[in-house]
Amino acid sequence: MLTHREYFNSKADIWDSLCAPEEKAKLETIIRGLNIAPGSTVLDVGCGTGILIPYLLAAVGPAGRIVALDIAEAMLERAQSKGFPANVEFICADVVSIPYPDATFDEVICNSAFPHFPHKLKALKEMTRVLKPGGRVVICHTKARETINNLHRSLGGVIAGDQIPPGSEMMGMLVAAGLTEIEIDEGHDYYLASGVKARYQ
Repeated sequence: MLTHREYFNSKADIWDSLCAPEEKAKLETIIRGLNIAPGSTVLDVGCGTGILIPYLLAAVGPAGRIVALDIAEAMLERAQSKGFPANVEFICADVVSIPYPDATFDEVICNSAFPHFPHKLKALKEMTRVLKPGGRVVICHTKARETINNLHRSLGGVIAGDQIPPGSEMMGMLVAAGLTEIEIDEGHDYYLASGVKARYQ
């Protein structure tokens, strides 16, 4: 069976075509609703082919900085080929070992990737580690939790068991990762979970 890295590398050439215009419009709405401050430093975890980057750029502006991280180098190559400005950096790394110091980022955004992390709590702890105090982790999807879980089951293979946990389990992991002010919003056609790193440790 393919590893997750191999699976997503194999999908890089078609990935953009899987994101329909209405999905992109929904992503734009989600990012706008986060009210990310201009000038923020944002980590885009599981960035894939860079689908989220235009909306993050609009939020942070020219004074902001985006680091786009993915484990699949073919996905990153596709993202890099899109000619994003110099305030977007790309890094090939695993979410459980993010190569940045503690308290680097104002926001850590994980769009359409969290179910694919085999070690979810470890991933959340690492995302929290690189957050500045008062910074926010956001996990988002443009489909409902059960829709995503059923889709992964139906696709089978290495992603068959890649699930968004139920609310109580997700809440427990966010707390265990060191996050506060936790919100979980399970919409009929989207999913949002977020938490804030305590300002005083």
